[in-house]
Amino acid sequence: MTYRERFHRVFSYETVDHIPDIEFGYWKETLIRWHKEGLPKWVTDNEKADVYFGFETAHYRTIPIVVPFKPFEYTILREDERTMIVRDEAGVIKMVFKEGVGVSIPTYLEFPVKDWETWEDYKSRYDLDNIKYPENWDELKEEYKNRDYPVGISAGGFFGWARNLMGLKTLCRMFYKDPDLIRDMFEFRTEMILKSIEKAAREVDLDYASWWEDMCYKSGPLISPKHFKEFMVPCYKRITDFLREHGVKINIMDSDGNIDLLVPLWLEAGINCFFPCEVMAGSDPIYLREKYGKEALLKGGVDKMALIKGPKYIDKELERLRPLIEEGGYIPHVDHRVPADVPLKHYLYYLKQKRKIIGLTS
Repeated sequence: MTYRERFHRVFSYETVDHIPDIEFGYWKETLIRWHKEGLPKWVTDNEKADVYFGFETAHYRTIPIVVPFKPFEYTILREDERTMIVRDEAGVIKMVFKEGVGVSIPTYLEFPVKDWETWEDYKSRYDLDNIKYPENWDELKEEYKNRDYPVGISAGGFFGWARNLMGLKTLCRMFYKDPDLIRDMFEFRTEMILKSIEKAAREVDLDYASWWEDMCYKSGPLISPKHFKEFMVPCYKRITDFLREHGVKINIMDSDGNIDLLVPLWLEAGINCFFPCEVMAGSDPIYLREKYGKEALLKGGVDKMALIKGPKYIDKELERLRPLIEEGGYIPHVDHRVPADVPLKHYLYYLKQKRKIIGLTS
């Protein structure tokens, strides 16, 4: 059975030779730790890890599509011995530690979009009339005709995209303070997505579209379901309807946290596959399947805490998920990037046991 056949059959609740063997990825600090525990030094990112561990995602392809954007000039606004305050190419002002000092996560101080004036300026930086596809596009189209692996496109998203332009607090307030601004931003974003994926959807037999939002925390979504339904569902539907017209039936949403209240609205909007299904955040895949039925396709859902604790807990966690694995419409993997708390020997044990339960015996 090919990678492509297996991908479609598992999400159609059909029999497969084995469930696809994939994983979400790793934090940089995890790989650094594992280098000291026997992981080859050349495995420095998720793509190389896919190759090293032999995951099927090493064979999956997402068509690289670029929307031209006139960047801001990278500027160092202030610095001392340890830190710099910079304006990056996206227009975000942030404090970062200098290389080798402190943590790598920046502190965000100011975002470029604050109101209509700054939004109009930001919007003008995009060039939707010159979407960039690979230079060897004609060759790729020929290659894709007889492929044995899934090919998809990245459709992006709305809330996560707008949050990167406005910051979380400003974005959430704008749903109340200036809803027309949010509507204009999401309308523009819809146009951007449709223009960017149109060529691929018309010229390639695509297998999936991937989405990203990250708009939930442990207690639920960052905006109300009411606002989600009003502002976002119509935008999703325009895109998923277009994709469905061109044969794309699998729309995969990456959103952390507790997605429970948004799942029925995403399903209404044409988004039908969800990951990483963070267990501790309330997005246990068993719960989601019981509540939303087979319409909700799922990926992830292996509690990362079990990998921290060790073999006994790993076995218990995989056995807990066995009925869902056997039912279908589900691909198990760790419920986010593997944290640095996980020893390499625990992870290798997990892979060995998971591969048994998904039908990979060799």
